[in-house]
Amino acid sequence: MNRRAAVSSIVVLGSLNMDLVVALPHLPRPAETVAGERLQTFPGGKGANQAVAATRLGGDVKMVGRVGFDTFGDTLIRALDSDGVDTSRVQRDADEPTGAALILVERSGQNMIALAPGANARVGTPEVERAEKCLDSNSILVLQLEIPLSAVEAATQAARRVGARVILNAAPAAALPAELLRGLDVLVVNEIEASALFGRPVETHDEAAAAGRAALAAGVAAAVVTLGAAGAVLVDASGLSHIAAFQVTAVDTTAAGDAFVGALALALARGADLFDAVRLGAAAGAAAATHPGAQSSLPRAHEVLDLLSTDGEWAAGILNQRSSL
Repeated sequence: MNRRAAVSSIVVLGSLNMDLVVALPHLPRPAETVAGERLQTFPGGKGANQAVAATRLGGDVKMVGRVGFDTFGDTLIRALDSDGVDTSRVQRDADEPTGAALILVERSGQNMIALAPGANARVGTPEVERAEKCLDSNSILVLQLEIPLSAVEAATQAARRVGARVILNAAPAAALPAELLRGLDVLVVNEIEASALFGRPVETHDEAAAAGRAALAAGVAAAVVTLGAAGAVLVDASGLSHIAAFQVTAVDTTAAGDAFVGALALALARGADLFDAVRLGAAAGAAAATHPGAQSSLPRAHEVLDLLSTDGEWAAGILNQRSSL
């Protein structure tokens, strides 16, 4: 994917959740009770996280989604507003509560997450229409799978009609229709998600490359398979690339993937080629893993550049661009 002019905006259609987090000495096994630290609450949801991630790096981001008429919903919207995300298209639902995620984090930074979707499960035609009104041929639409698949499919079709580019972070793990895959410019998955999508184990670079090639065969323009501390694999029409991980001491990996996707979208919005966009995503994900919480961990531009240190000139060229708006 070649460098192109900066886009007008990034539109995120996705979930907003309140994250309820408990730190534990180790993750529980089935039927095991593990005593942890005090309960903490953090604004989250993959859609909202990715919107904040792109905004903190300088992006112009519009959030489209749904929350309840409750305290959690109030808090989530205030948090997005405080980061500069446009929340004017977030709907309040009178019948369903705001979504919540129950997150257990062990000392190594690994986590387990259970979702109660709430209002996110009612995202549908009204939200798709709001998103479509924001899109044009210069826009990027960012999607995840914490909202109904029907909404993801409809939004992808709407984006294709106006020529907008589509990034899908296929998380949580799920099988996807062939028609949806054919509408994607970039598919982003981790090992578990790639395995669920293509029905094959994905643990090594070679297995990630095979999954990426399967994505291209299914019609995806480019696929990124993230492998945690082993880096990431990018497969597109130009071939295969390995992107090394940035070495950090992980505190909480909850939002590392969302930081990755938000930075990827921001870089493409700034006209970066896909390889550099994935490298920036890897740096942002590593930076996020060094802080607790979801949105609270998402890095700003200077934190990503500090992590890159002497190898950051290429990233500075992306992050230091001024908006064309």
